[in-house]
Amino acid sequence: MKRRIVLTGAFIGMLAIILGAFGAHLLKKYLSVEELNTFEVGVRYQMYHAFFLFFVSTRKDISEKTLKTIYNLVVGGVVLFSGSIYLLATKNFTLFDFKFIGFATPLGGLLLIVAWLTLFVTILRQKS
Repeated sequence: MKRRIVLTGAFIGMLAIILGAFGAHLLKKYLSVEELNTFEVGVRYQMYHAFFLFFVSTRKDISEKTLKTIYNLVVGGVVLFSGSIYLLATKNFTLFDFKFIGFATPLGGLLLIVAWLTLFVTILRQKS
């Protein structure tokens, strides 16, 4: 499980760098300042959670079951939160109306919060 977490963290981080560069260099010409800022929020949160996965993978005091729960929450959260932000920020490039996926952003954010809460409660319950 720890190997999968590190590999996923590396992939999510790499993808955040690629998307960040894409936004800064290519999309900058086509997006409004507001849309570009929105896109960058998705990149930032994606990178934060790549590092979060790396951190969680180093913990020896977290059970396999809890690691899997945190992993699934983070992956689902990044896909829904950052993914929906990317689509919403670039909606003017497509003929498809992504407004119907607006619910995915807060749902993804909730999954990310629950992942952090799971870590918090797990560590809090341990004896020092």
